[in-house]
Amino acid sequence: MSTPDGQATPKPLLSVLYGAKPDIPPMWLMRQAGRYLPEYRALRAEKGGFLELVYDSACAAEITIQPLRRFAFDGAILFSDILIVPYALGQKLWFEAGEGPRMAPPLIEADLASLIPDFSRFEAVYETVRQVKASLAPEVTFLGFAGSPWTVATYMVAGQGSKDQGPARRLAYGDPEKFGAIIDAIVDATVTYLSGQIEAGVEAVQLFDSWAGSLAPLEFERWVIQPNAEIVRRVKALHPQVPIIGFPKGAAAKLPDYAAGTGVDAVGLDETVDPHWANAVLPKGLPVQGNLDPLALIAGGEAVEKSVANIMAAFRDRPHIFNLGHGILQDTPIEHVERLIAVIRNQG
Repeated sequence: MSTPDGQATPKPLLSVLYGAKPDIPPMWLMRQAGRYLPEYRALRAEKGGFLELVYDSACAAEITIQPLRRFAFDGAILFSDILIVPYALGQKLWFEAGEGPRMAPPLIEADLASLIPDFSRFEAVYETVRQVKASLAPEVTFLGFAGSPWTVATYMVAGQGSKDQGPARRLAYGDPEKFGAIIDAIVDATVTYLSGQIEAGVEAVQLFDSWAGSLAPLEFERWVIQPNAEIVRRVKALHPQVPIIGFPKGAAAKLPDYAAGTGVDAVGLDETVDPHWANAVLPKGLPVQGNLDPLALIAGGEAVEKSVANIMAAFRDRPHIFNLGHGILQDTPIEHVERLIAVIRNQG
């Protein structure tokens, strides 16, 4: 398969993003570099907190590569975090053990203008990319990523994760001008961040909109589709050959509008999406990614085999990257991942 400029690529995953339809889909798993791996847990125990790992480029590069030593994945996903963007925009960021991220000041209380951006906070991530790029096998596609503006804004506004993203939704309804300024700042920073990752060596990028499903239709158009479309437009202007995967978790019936409105090169599907429905309603030829339930992978056995067969049958005639419907869970058995790979390879 060739890239849009006519150059051949030996990378199966990248070729699917350019429209190839191999009998056996390439695969990677969201959060494949992480807590289900004992080698990751050992390194984290040695280094301490999560941010300490992200900002030690050698450690972050090692974590990115760890799953590729165990499994025949076709993609490597950069080890970092979506909250590096608000950290670069000037919010304080730390992780409470067992409770997740905390950010200060919360923008439900503070003004965006009170933050002092420092984009040098991206540099350690770019160095991680350079180190990983130098050691990847030639057939592996290197994926960078960022959080989509709506999802990132939910953390910036609340100062932490929230059950229903209520603080951000209230602000978006009650003061759309203030909320729009936050979204615009995230868009600008994200374009800079993704462009820097691409210049350092990633070959495709994914936009994670983990909380897209919490918005009503008109709000989805304003805070999910429009900002992502702006990021896609601006990144493509700088790097026209680099594919962009959009992952609007929970978008459900709004997926066709998302695909048409954002201009992404591929759409990631969460585990709640019927793959046969998605194949019927998404634009013909648009690559898709997904969408095995992470809990099915924990169960293993027949649950995985039936799900894999159903997903692959749905996308038999469409460019497809096999993945989970969300991130791999901490208690996933290693042998179940090994078995998943074997099942996929035998389905072609």
